[in-house]
Amino acid sequence: MKKDFLTLLDVTAEELQALINRASELKIGKDLSACPLIGKSIGLLFNKTSTRTRISFQTGIYQLGAQAIYINTNDLQLGRGETIEDTARVLSRFLHAIVIRTYEHDTIITLAQNSSIPIINGLTDLHHPCQALADVLTIQEKKGRLKDIRIVYIGDGNNVANSLIEAAQLTGIDLVLACPHGYEPDKTIYENARSRGARIKVVANPAEAVKDADVLYTDVWISMGQEKEIERKKKKFEGYQINKRLLSLAKPDAIVMHCLPAHRGEEITDEVIDSPQSVVIDQAENRLHTQKALLEALVK
Repeated sequence: MKKDFLTLLDVTAEELQALINRASELKIGKDLSACPLIGKSIGLLFNKTSTRTRISFQTGIYQLGAQAIYINTNDLQLGRGETIEDTARVLSRFLHAIVIRTYEHDTIITLAQNSSIPIINGLTDLHHPCQALADVLTIQEKKGRLKDIRIVYIGDGNNVANSLIEAAQLTGIDLVLACPHGYEPDKTIYENARSRGARIKVVANPAEAVKDADVLYTDVWISMGQEKEIERKKKKFEGYQINKRLLSLAKPDAIVMHCLPAHRGEEITDEVIDSPQSVVIDQAENRLHTQKALLEALVK
């Protein structure tokens, strides 16, 4: 039976830890010569621009022995009115899995419901589970554990924040989200995690939030598709920048994370993102290793 990866909750806590452990093995070169997906074809169905998601998946697919087929949705008959349902059924006959990066989360739900092959969420407006996989691996590498690690996420309660909530639910991470009023994470995702015992809270004051933080995390204030909101959001997010002053309020050995791309001078300063406490490049690299582990587990 095929298994999809649309949100982080499509894996159990045990499966998540197994993926992280396997990614760690792949990162140090274990089974370096193995090509478990030789002869397979993985579609990369993107209608959002990408640097890390596209390149890490293409590289990882090649290293696993498969071929990546990059598909811009504008080049498909989808652009001329073919349904996502028909597209899913046809691509299932050609490919062994699809990674999709799109806007509406309902699009990948429909794709998964009509596909006979695994569907992997490369990003939607609601979730970014592949990023959360890399985040969890990075924290485990840098802090030696996940349980009881305090992550403070500062900024827009977007898809990255939603997936971090689910990561906290699965791992025992202590998560605090500092968001301006009206920009909190998805209420259903938040309440679902809280009802299952996740240690999560949302506050408005970043300085209050970062006390005792092991990890400071941020993302851009303006996500793709929100360009018309630039000036309004910049005003709302004043004070939600990770800078030297805010970092000084966290633990002395706190690390700084950002899923990239960064808008330097907005949500984070050059001084912080380029500091020794920043692990953003390690975090970006870990997209490759965790996605290889995920592909290895899902594609049969």
